[in-house]
Amino acid sequence: MWDDAQALRRLTNALLGAGVVLMLFGALNYVLRLPVFALRAVQLDAAPHRVEMAQLQRAVRSSLRGNFFTVDLNQVQRTFEKLPWVRSVSVRRHFPWQLDVGIEEHTALARWNGTRLLNTQGEVFSATDTGPMPEFFGPEGMEGEVVHHYARFGGVLSQLNLEIAQVTLSPRHAWQLRLSDGTVLELGREQMEERLARFVAAYPRHLAALTPPVRHIDLRYRNGFAARAAG
Repeated sequence: MWDDAQALRRLTNALLGAGVVLMLFGALNYVLRLPVFALRAVQLDAAPHRVEMAQLQRAVRSSLRGNFFTVDLNQVQRTFEKLPWVRSVSVRRHFPWQLDVGIEEHTALARWNGTRLLNTQGEVFSATDTGPMPEFFGPEGMEGEVVHHYARFGGVLSQLNLEIAQVTLSPRHAWQLRLSDGTVLELGREQMEERLARFVAAYPRHLAALTPPVRHIDLRYRNGFAARAAG
């Protein structure tokens, strides 16, 4: 090979090319690590309502490693998503030394099975108590179904200005409602909205003025319902 001038030129060119690449890589690595690119700020797109600032500050301190170019955005995102009340997080670089963080918080709709919270998308999450809210009970995995029917049932009952305090979906998929005044409605497993509409139609004429008030109504009958007074 050493007598082959063309081969030597190719080898020389290859070595020079490799040397240039190494030099450029070293220069780029040096530039990327300059102090000017050290992370100096994390900017929130909007102030959170539920997430505490102290928790956010701890998340920043624990997840920021490297500089503007080398920081692991996925790691930063995962750290923020572990915080209570955080539903989703977006993290973006903002040249030359800032990260922009967008946080979507859970909107709590109800308590789920007495231990966790349920958001308006039908997703279960864990967080500190937020005060009075409806109670939902049902099989795991049926959260979205319960949220959907809660909205439908609430729309029917809104004609009477009655609010739902508790929704229970049994393992056999039978529905029961407890209203804010303590009245329990048995809706069963089919035609729930039609049965609820029957209750709404009868309430002003036949139930509202009863003494003692009716507190348990079984709507699972074909053409009527059974009512039981309080006590």
